[in-house]
Amino acid sequence: MSGPRYIQAEEISSQVAELCGLACCRLPEDVLACLSRAEKEEKSPVGRKVLTMLLENAGLARRENIPLCQDCGTAVVWANLGQEALIRGGDFYQAISRGVALGYDKYYLRKSMAHPFSRANSNDNTPPIVHLSLVPGRSLALTLAPKGGGAENVSRLFMLAPALGREGVVKAVLDTVDQAGANPCPPLVVSLAVGGNMEDAALRAKKNLLLRSLTEPNPDPEAAVLEEELLAAVNRLGIGPAGLGGSVTCLRVLADIKACHIASLPLAVNLQCHAARHQTVVL
Repeated sequence: MSGPRYIQAEEISSQVAELCGLACCRLPEDVLACLSRAEKEEKSPVGRKVLTMLLENAGLARRENIPLCQDCGTAVVWANLGQEALIRGGDFYQAISRGVALGYDKYYLRKSMAHPFSRANSNDNTPPIVHLSLVPGRSLALTLAPKGGGAENVSRLFMLAPALGREGVVKAVLDTVDQAGANPCPPLVVSLAVGGNMEDAALRAKKNLLLRSLTEPNPDPEAAVLEEELLAAVNRLGIGPAGLGGSVTCLRVLADIKACHIASLPLAVNLQCHAARHQTVVL
């Protein structure tokens, strides 16, 4: 039986730094595919023009290796650590934080992290938000997603009355998007997690945005039906690309349904702007 696999903290920092540059400068292929489809489906001439500009912007950012949005976001990192892998040469969380600081400096990315009261900037975009999961295997998978402030600010957490049921969930999601209007920079990705408890719902909604492809169907039939229903309903709101009106307010709805306490109906709605940035590396 083979022993554990060792992963050096220095390598983690180096790879996270590169992920910062890649994520901020390159939209993933699944997001580009959704934007291209939306450009064809958008009924408003103004909306189509906005989508064309977003695609041109993404292409320019990729070719020139420059950020596709001025808001380079909070660095959110999802780490799947194999239970047969061990970190050597330093603290795991410090290694990720050091990588974020290196990456945001190396690629001239806007540093947005500040003290909540004094608003003094940390000047290196730290601390990152790190979610660690233990999984089978001998590798470490790191996904970095820069999450912009506009979409995060209008995300919502609800503790609904159980009697409101599915209809209450649908209404809360639609109200969240409608009240957000143009602030989260549509077209959006809307991620919702139903059930669990307060912190679990919020975490699952964020995980959907980080780790699920926008072009792959939901394996849960009940969640898949809810996704399609909400996508159609959100797009009927008419907010449109950049909030200028149109038939494509949302590129994709991602839903996750889980059991919850009989007295509760938790719902987290995490909105993501059209710059749905994320990149992954496996060590």
